Amino acid sequence: HASGAGKVLREKTILEAVRSFILERTKGTGMEIRIKKIGFSGDIAAPPGDVTYEFSASRQWQGWGRSILGMVIRVDGRIVKNISIPVEVEALAEMVVALRPLYRGETIGEGDVALEKRDLASTAGRICRDTGEVIGKRARVLLRANMPVRADYLEKIPLVKYGQLVTIVADNGSIRVTTAGKTKGAGAEGDAVTVQNLASKKDVQARVIDSGTVAVDF
Repeated sequence: HASGAGKVLREKTILEAVRSFILERTKGTGMEIRIKKIGFSGDIAAPPGDVTYEFSASRQWQGWGRSILGMVIRVDGRIVKNISIPVEVEALAEMVVALRPLYRGETIGEGDVALEKRDLASTAGRICRDTGEVIGKRARVLLRANMPVRADYLEKIPLVKYGQLVTIVADNGSIRVTTAGKTKGAGAEGDAVTVQNLASKKDVQARVIDSGTVAVDF
């Protein structure tokens, strides 16, 4: 809110009010905000009195990208102007980017990706913000060089295959029991799979530990 008496509200003052609103909206996001466009020009005549600016934005607007803001100018509480202002805002954030083309089914290594600052407004989906989320996983789709990496473009590498012989480990901290089993599904590290206990012929739900071991809780 700004206050001041006068007949003319200067373009510079109005642009500053819009800028403040955008910066307030994006505060604490940890991103570098660049306001590329505020579609407003000219001064506005207003009666003397206490001037306040009130903004509204669509609920979906996170504070970046293209949007149209509503601005209401009041003098002594009375509306003197109601304007729609198109804005375009860049939000630069560190994200994981492919350094070379990564083909479907390819395992991503350390030299294949890097953290770079990119505009969030030009990306969609859940972008990976940490290389640890990406390295060691497999590309589900072709990732072009220079392309931000999305979480849904990746998959964990299956460590156990269907019909594989594994060691079932049951460990409650004080007792550890192992037995032979056969998988009835495939799974990556941490995934749940159904395994047949070969001794009892019963099926159990287990968690994949590595390529030859699954764990059950008891």
